[in-house]
Amino acid sequence: MSYVTRTRDALFGLYAWFVFGLCILFGLGCALLVPGVERRARWLAGTAKAIFVLSAVPLEVQGMQNLPGTDCVVVANHASYVDGLLLKAYLPGRFSFVIKGEMRNNAIVHFLLRRAGSRFVERDGSPASSRDARQIVKAAKSGQSLAMFPEGTFQQAPGLLRFHAGAFVAAVRGNMPIVPIVISGTRHLLPSEHDLPRFSRLRIDVLPPINPDHPAFANHRELAKLARQRILAVLDEPDLVAEEQTSSGAINEQ
Repeated sequence: MSYVTRTRDALFGLYAWFVFGLCILFGLGCALLVPGVERRARWLAGTAKAIFVLSAVPLEVQGMQNLPGTDCVVVANHASYVDGLLLKAYLPGRFSFVIKGEMRNNAIVHFLLRRAGSRFVERDGSPASSRDARQIVKAAKSGQSLAMFPEGTFQQAPGLLRFHAGAFVAAVRGNMPIVPIVISGTRHLLPSEHDLPRFSRLRIDVLPPINPDHPAFANHRELAKLARQRILAVLDEPDLVAEEQTSSGAINEQ
């Protein structure tokens, strides 16, 4: 990488963090002063969108017409801390985000997300995890639109991880469509082990919904498999589950 490229990337990264800091301060003010969860969620969504607009990040959104007018469960691939911010900015305000419980450890982020109506779920199999999962199913049954990252986490290397069951159990129990979404470019924009954002083109592809009358709704595992296949068909990254199975099979044959 040339000196000019490194300098350009550093300047963009510093500017992006400056914009992010200003927007976070504004978002904190909204979270503290704006009354009502729905109204706060709209203001914070606008703040999130401002981060990408002011940072001059090229962004393309395709398929928004695929979002049902009724409540549904959105599931998206997860590649960066930017993903939640991106969906918050561009999905309709009726969506409540389901966030991994570890985010409770970041006081500012937890406060903003909680005030915007987000839900938190533990993934460690503890009693708290079971309680959180029941609350998610309850929210789906009550007809609340949810947005979730079924991988539960992300890593630096490209590829789609195994899906956890929660989003699909909630969709089946709530009799709500599953809408797969593919996010591209955020892994390069802010990789898990980088401190400075890098200039990157982003894209959101909203895929056609899987409706409750689809045969896959008979079993949440089949529903998860189908949603994952649809995301992989568009996502330009490898299937890490298939690679793991191939690797395990090769080891067993030796």
